[in-house]
Amino acid sequence: MRLVGGIWRRTPLAVADLGGLRPTPERVRETVFDWLSHLFGTFEGRAALDLFAGSGALGLEAVSRGMAELDAVERDKLQARNILQTVSKLSAGDVVRVHGEDAFGFLSRTTESYDVIFIDPPFALNLQDEAIRKALPRLKAEGILYVERTGARTTEALLNELGLVRLRSTSAGQVDCELLARKASLMAGLAREEKPPKRNMRRERNKEQRE
Repeated sequence: MRLVGGIWRRTPLAVADLGGLRPTPERVRETVFDWLSHLFGTFEGRAALDLFAGSGALGLEAVSRGMAELDAVERDKLQARNILQTVSKLSAGDVVRVHGEDAFGFLSRTTESYDVIFIDPPFALNLQDEAIRKALPRLKAEGILYVERTGARTTEALLNELGLVRLRSTSAGQVDCELLARKASLMAGLAREEKPPKRNMRRERNKEQRE
């Protein structure tokens, strides 16, 4: 497990043997940060929040690529300590703050606002929707939410309820990820129209003939 881009490229990350801990794959991170670079133009002066930080891969990748500030939140003491050790090794303590606490507890007390909020809880806990709701007040007007799930995306009903639009989405193996922004933001104008699933025309013609 390592960082894949920026000034700390190839830096290894310690991953504790914990149930449910599933670091975001390197190829997914590469795609996501290509998207973010295109949408933001630059990470200079921007702040990120990595909820459910786990290995710290998403947040540290952001800082490696130029993000100015990072709050990484991880309630597991061992994994939070691993992130702190990596931060110390990289001499990044002036940029990265590690919080060994529950993600929702952190959101309830912080007054900071962020350009990017990474939401990637253990899939089995199914906390994504709750995290989107509670993180949204801490997102800047032109900010972006990154959400990772398996086998699904954020429903259109929830997007409409919260006034969000999907900017980008992709799938890789068991990972489904997306970038969300406020519908009222300028960022929403950069949403890429998603192609409908490909239809198997031969199968449909055969079905019609049988009927």
